Amino acid sequence: MSAETPAFIRSTSAAYDIIADDYAEQCADWAGIHTFDRALISGFAELVKERGREPVADVGSGPGVVTARLHALGVPVFGIDVSPRMVAMARRNHPELRFHVGSMTSLDLPDATLGGIAALYSVIHVPDEQLPGVFAEFLRVLAPGGYLLLAFQYDEETDHLHLDERFGHAISLDYYWRGPEEVVELLTGAGLQLHSRTVREPQGQEKYRKAYVLARKDG
Repeated sequence: MSAETPAFIRSTSAAYDIIADDYAEQCADWAGIHTFDRALISGFAELVKERGREPVADVGSGPGVVTARLHALGVPVFGIDVSPRMVAMARRNHPELRFHVGSMTSLDLPDATLGGIAALYSVIHVPDEQLPGVFAEFLRVLAPGGYLLLAFQYDEETDHLHLDERFGHAISLDYYWRGPEEVVELLTGAGLQLHSRTVREPQGQEKYRKAYVLARKDG
């Protein structure tokens, strides 16, 4: 990463490099993803296939589980992650797919070329002041009519969580909690059109509500 890379990207990348093996074991396969999440991802796949054959980016792809599922559903998809170790793991687990290291703050992609973006539990690491720029970048790379699917946890009691340990490893990782209304306001402010939003209550051992927002670029 260059000296111009935002500090939060560098710290997030370093943290996920450290915990990559443990994280991937926890999120090892499609069956381990909550049923509601699986349904929304499958619906997103149908929407992007209906509108055309432009590629779809899984931004924050981690070990590549969702990327692989979108591929199995017939979506021309590739993965992007800030963690080189996560990208190496995804390439090893899914050699038929393309993964590369990159940041959602500055996507190395041409304008108006993506049929969709899936950003599942990845914008949670973006500070408030950086999020409008991220959404503007999503708008830039989406083709007219392209879809954006966001999923994110949030906590109504606090807006920030810092972890200095996870899976027994010393890390420095920040989480920024925002409710769906705030996220929708930022998305529409960036020029995206709201398609749908929903909230799921915590299930089992989950601690936080989860929100899902689907937006679309005009065209």
